[in-house]
Formats: sequence, C-alpha cells, structure tokens
Amino acid sequence: MEEIRLGVVEAKFADIIWKHEPISSGELVKKCALELDWKKSTTYTVLKKLCERGIFKNEGGEVSSLISRQDFYALQSEKFVDDTFGGSLPAFFAAFTKRKALSAEEIAEIRRMIESYKED
Repeated sequence: MEEIRLGVVEAKFADIIWKHEPISSGELVKKCALELDWKKSTTYTVLKKLCERGIFKNEGGEVSSLISRQDFYALQSEKFVDDTFGGSLPAFFAAFTKRKALSAEEIAEIRRMIESYKED
C-alpha cells in the first residue's frame, strides 16, 4: 500500500467520518460546518482528495472508510518505527521507556501481548 498521510486538519476531518460512518455526505457537510467551521465546498474538496488517496469512498451520497482508523494509525506507527528506528521495535521501546516510566499494569499488558505472539 502506498504511503498515506494526513495533515492535522485532514486528520480531524477523517476522525469525523470514522466516528460517524457510514454518514451521508449532507450530514458530513453539517458536521464539518459545526466542528471545523467549513463551507460545503471545503468539505467536498477534502473528501474528494481523501477518496482519491484511498482512505474513504463516497458512493451514492454515503461516505465510508476504505481503511479503518485503527489500521490507518497502525500503518503510521509502523512507518514511524521503520523511519526512526530502522524498523527495530526493541530500539523504539528502549527510547520510549527511557523517558517515560511504565506502570505495573502497562508492563503486565506488554507481557501478555508478547506471550500471545510467541511462536510454538
């Protein structure tokens, strides 16, 4: 999949769609007017761009996602680890925990995650 990025404003727009999908394009225009102070033309312009980038689709006046919010941010996280730490999750984890202490609950959750991924 080609790299998909969202600017800050695009991310706010995308979050509106992910939160309410499927959503009619008319309802999306109303929500963007309230939450982003956008005009109808701005909403449709940004929607068209994000549809062309393969994130959303607008069919028959109904807007929905082609990639879930969770999958989108998972891809962004993977790219960050690849670009910043040469793809090394242990290097990322070491850098992260150097400045932020983990709670006992977080440590336990990480252990459960590792155990669930161990190969037999």
